[in-house]
Amino acid sequence: MKKHFTKRTWILVILLILGSAWFISSRLAGKQPERPVQKPQLVRATAARLGSMELFIQALGTVSSPNTVTVKSRVDGQLMALHFTEGQLVHAGDLLAEIDPRPFEVQLQQAQGALARDEALLKDAELDLIRYRKLIKEQSVSQQQLQTQESIVGQHRGAVITDKAAVANAELQLSYSRISAPVPGRVGLKKVDVGNMIRSADSEGIVVITQIRPMHVIFTLVEKQIPAVFAAMREGGPLTVEVRGQDNKTLLGTGELLTIDNQIDTATGTVKAKAVFANKERSLFPNQFVNARLKVKTLEQALIIPTSAVQRNTEGFFVYRVEEGRTHSRAISPGYASDSETVVEAGLAEGDIVVTDGVDRLRDGMPVIIDTKP
Repeated sequence: MKKHFTKRTWILVILLILGSAWFISSRLAGKQPERPVQKPQLVRATAARLGSMELFIQALGTVSSPNTVTVKSRVDGQLMALHFTEGQLVHAGDLLAEIDPRPFEVQLQQAQGALARDEALLKDAELDLIRYRKLIKEQSVSQQQLQTQESIVGQHRGAVITDKAAVANAELQLSYSRISAPVPGRVGLKKVDVGNMIRSADSEGIVVITQIRPMHVIFTLVEKQIPAVFAAMREGGPLTVEVRGQDNKTLLGTGELLTIDNQIDTATGTVKAKAVFANKERSLFPNQFVNARLKVKTLEQALIIPTSAVQRNTEGFFVYRVEEGRTHSRAISPGYASDSETVVEAGLAEGDIVVTDGVDRLRDGMPVIIDTKP
């Protein structure tokens, strides 16, 4: 009897536990979980506006000097003096160096002496020819003697012409002993010191002069950009080109498009373009790498938003538009874009508020507070 009572007791305990568990679970199931409240996100935003926007083509460029000249001696001799300092700005015609002129002065004197001698012989032969022509009329000399004298006069005249050429050549060689700057520009480091023998065959020369005003910038245009550039050139006036430093922020100069090459490089699909800059501040240096921006045209009455507002996903481009304190993703069709601004061709209207800062924390429909601090 006691054993049976124990079994019944255990059954009642188990039933009691099951009933309690059911009661508790049913009570818990009846309660609705509280939904977490979304906190508004602090963002920066701005309104889409209508305005004008300049269209630029950007490319990497290299600064090039219009003239780079290696100054060499045209005669052999000893270098007697240098009349420049390294890095100096010179004008065309400025004296740069002097070579020992004495050997050339001696050659000039020899040529002048030979010319004086042959001019005297020519004068004497011409006087004899005049006498022979008078005597031929009196039949005092033969025709052969007259012709011989005429030939002698011709020989002396030829000698005088040769002597005059020798004098001119000697004067030219003497002038080469004074070496002048062929172009204006900035001289580099000297290649030879005073006292050395220099020759016209020396490859390094004396110094290199690089013209720095004006300066050229050579950059490349992609093949598909060429029609737009030519169309802008036909519309009138030279196209403006800006060059900036390697940080793409420091403006180094503003110039004009000079020309475009006549062939496309088939290996790269690009064509070279050349722009000219006054370089008054000497901010452009030969062989310097720069960022070139070619202004193609100006868009009028374009819908403009900050580039930072434009986002991209698998479906395309979109922005977060703010309406009644909440974000709404809006698909857009962007047009021309710069580092700071983007033209919107479709998807927005003037005055629409778009988020520009804090977009990485946003989702569609989230509440936001617009930061109005400057």
